[in-house]
Amino acid sequence: MPGARTDRALLVDYGGVLTSDIWSSFADFCERRGLDRDAAKQLFRDHPEAVGELRRLETGDADPLDFERRFAKLLGTEPEGLIEGLFAGLGPAEPMIDAVRRARDGGIPTALVSNSWVMDHYTDEVRSLFDVLVISGEVGLHKPQPEIYLMAAERVGAAPAACVFVDDLRENCEGAERVGMTAVLHRDPSATIAALEGFLGLALR
Repeated sequence: MPGARTDRALLVDYGGVLTSDIWSSFADFCERRGLDRDAAKQLFRDHPEAVGELRRLETGDADPLDFERRFAKLLGTEPEGLIEGLFAGLGPAEPMIDAVRRARDGGIPTALVSNSWVMDHYTDEVRSLFDVLVISGEVGLHKPQPEIYLMAAERVGAAPAACVFVDDLRENCEGAERVGMTAVLHRDPSATIAALEGFLGLALR
């Protein structure tokens, strides 16, 4: 529980881990807008300006409407409905949701560590999985900044070395490893759950 030290804790990203693949949702949005399916993905990966706009949104330094206007210009589309459209294709990743629930029911403290500008993305079901929610837009930090991982560990009551962190982005996993956490780069639920079972010493399926 938060406030008590523990020898194991589970920290989990949201989009792309507890949901279906984000890049596929982005690709579907681009296709609907008449763009190349990889247009948004390439923009985020290859253009520092686009990444900067996203970081300002995620830390609460940019208004969502301003982000939509600026990012739409970079992407070459209309701003209306851009954020909602980008994430419209996400659905729940039930095996991962069930694994986190089993971990918490088994006495493992859990924390959601998510780059997001609002709390409204998270359903009551998702919130119920976690002892602690660390949302970038609320704390003014974002992954892979070391402070956000250390904050999550402190709030969940575990030393960084006692934490296993799951994310679908390599740079975010590397950020967790730099503060002493074990990181699992999520690609396949079965492989991720197996890795978590080994670290936590608990059956999760």
